[in-house]
Amino acid sequence: MNNELDEILSSYQGVESDLIPILQDIQSYFGYLPEELMKEVSRFVGIPESELYGVATFYQQFRFTPIGRKHIIVCEGTACHVKGANKIIENIERHLNIKKGEVTFDLEYSLESVGCLGCCALAPCAMINQEVKSNLTLKDIKKLFSKKKDNDN
Repeated sequence: MNNELDEILSSYQGVESDLIPILQDIQSYFGYLPEELMKEVSRFVGIPESELYGVATFYQQFRFTPIGRKHIIVCEGTACHVKGANKIIENIERHLNIKKGEVTFDLEYSLESVGCLGCCALAPCAMINQEVKSNLTLKDIKKLFSKKKDNDN
């Protein structure tokens, strides 16, 4: 993992203003911010680890756990909320046996919610990786994850 980090850091000067772009590059490469790399980043940009974590936890875009191969993002914006996004999330949690912010044991699925996906006319909606699923119903969720169970057997 250090070779990949070295490659990422080689694009930067090691100043404090590099911190957010470095974290973005690390997350883009690894899918999350691995704890074991944060000490190196702290040293490289010359700030204490506590400050680095303060920055990383302030921004919702950063995560400290890996995401699943199928990353599900459910919109909880106003239009989606009104049309039952909370029931969609509860149903997904039940089918995958995880909560928002978690990943399945096999790293196949992860689940998170966001304030808006920008698809309000398609509410309620979600994204699986980069594919938008629109006008979701509880039946859609059941179908989506019945395929998962069939593939597990």
